[in-house]
Amino acid sequence: MSDLVLTQVEDRVALITVNDPDRRNAVTADSSAALRAAVEAAEADPDVHAVIVTGAGKAFCAGANLTALGAAAEEGLRVLYDGFLAVAQCTLPTIAAVNGPAVGAGLNLALAADVRIVGPNALFDPRFQKLGIHPGGGATWMLQRAAGPEAARAALLFGMRFDAQAAIRYGLALELADDPVARARELAAGPAAAPREVVLATKASMRATANPGSVDLDQHRLAVEVEIVPQARSIESPEFAARLAQAQKGR
Repeated sequence: MSDLVLTQVEDRVALITVNDPDRRNAVTADSSAALRAAVEAAEADPDVHAVIVTGAGKAFCAGANLTALGAAAEEGLRVLYDGFLAVAQCTLPTIAAVNGPAVGAGLNLALAADVRIVGPNALFDPRFQKLGIHPGGGATWMLQRAAGPEAARAALLFGMRFDAQAAIRYGLALELADDPVARARELAAGPAAAPREVVLATKASMRATANPGSVDLDQHRLAVEVEIVPQARSIESPEFAARLAQAQKGR
């Protein structure tokens, strides 16, 4: 397993840590692939009943690496999406322990989990509009599902950000904890103590009954496809190139 993503299994819970603190855990092709591999390894381990995802250092995930994002066309975007989509597709219960800023694709990673626990320094920041790009990875669907249409529109159309308290107020997070990983472990003790087949079946049923007649994963896939063409086009625009250069200068 790549050092970009670390996994620790304890008491039937896999703690998966995105481990690139010097770059604030920004998403690259390598870290995205490593995250998918870690999630799939947890699913394949019969002794794992739940998954926690967090970030090393002060950030949860600062979004897509700007250099990688600037070079991405449609297929490149799918590569960057792959890690957080693995979390979204995970058959086990998932918790995001959001210890710091979750920006852009990092916000998608947090939203991909079933439950979010936020630390005092958590910040949910869509950032797409500020960079001059269309949302991607199913962000429009995930935000509306988590926070409702009005808060999602405030985020994606008006650039609203959510600190820890606001995230709870708008339904983006379950609760605030001084140590979100420790609190996530407490919450994960529930499925850890239950029969694994019951845990898996319960999550599958909840996916099927959220909107009877379809599975929520199918809705997410459709959202990804709806977003990816306009996002790829926006990345090719001169406006994005100018904003990307400015953002890179400010790092």
